[in-house]
Amino acid sequence: MKRLSLFLLLYAGLCMTVTAADAGVPARFAPWKSKIEKLSGFEKHVIIDKGTERPWSGKYVNFSKDGIYRCKVCGAALYKSSDKFDSHCGWPSFDDALPGAVKEVPDADGYRTEIVCARCGAHLGHVFRGEGLTPKNTRHCVNSVSLKFTPKASQDKNTVNENNTTQAKKQQVDTSKIAKAYFAGGCFWGVEYYMEQIPGVVEVISGFMGGKMKSPGYYDVVKGDTGHLETVEVRYDPRKVDYETLAKVFFEIHDPTQQNGQGPDIGSQYRSALFVANEQERRTAERLIGILEKKGLKVATKIMSATTFYPAEEYHQDHYRKKGGTPYCHRRIKRFD
Repeated sequence: MKRLSLFLLLYAGLCMTVTAADAGVPARFAPWKSKIEKLSGFEKHVIIDKGTERPWSGKYVNFSKDGIYRCKVCGAALYKSSDKFDSHCGWPSFDDALPGAVKEVPDADGYRTEIVCARCGAHLGHVFRGEGLTPKNTRHCVNSVSLKFTPKASQDKNTVNENNTTQAKKQQVDTSKIAKAYFAGGCFWGVEYYMEQIPGVVEVISGFMGGKMKSPGYYDVVKGDTGHLETVEVRYDPRKVDYETLAKVFFEIHDPTQQNGQGPDIGSQYRSALFVANEQERRTAERLIGILEKKGLKVATKIMSATTFYPAEEYHQDHYRKKGGTPYCHRRIKRFD
């Protein structure tokens, strides 16, 4: 324990200096600008500038309620209370994170490993291994100010409501009659949001298509070298809505003229594309692009053959239904008569 105590004192000493956070919002936090602006100066120092709160000062150090710990910025679920333990280090400690929720990054000091929210990149703290404090031999040392807590009762209620809504919608259709269509138009959260509102659409799943890696995760794709595009799989009842209607909505909810990105999301994974499954879908896509080009639009949207679709992690599904709000980089503009 003396080695651990000495290490913790060194850790605290390295991180104790607190400076005022830059008044501006870094570009990487653009999608969550409104949330960042509501943070206190100290919260910005920790979350954006990668600072550290004083040991034993955080609200969740000796906190033991049952529920989920979420990112203070984007609300992503990060840790379960059942994985929290008392490490006597002065900061909330967890020996595991929810799958895909946390990203590990080599620290600038060359000795430690930083942990950030996998969704928005908010600084959480550091991860340590080999201390023998739990059977998992891992300690996620997290700043309380980087977290917000959702009690189990609230979590269960939200889950029940979401499941009931989804099941009620699915029960209205004969699943044997369901067709699928694939669209890539920037961040899949926004495309999913609008496509789900079309009458006849049963379900929309966020995921990835078009790349060379098998079963990619979000942060594999985000690097931009797997070839995948953020894509939605639209499951629809062709007796109630046709492919052309879906494609028209797709062209109206994003900017089909923008290359290598959509809105503030720049990168090859955010390109605009229709992944067609047959010649009929290809002809429909070509005809709609022709209509837009006759109206003066220089369409950047590509027509590509559908390949294997890989669903994204659960925390990416139904983002706006779970978190509230509306898409930050998508809005509908009528482009067809």
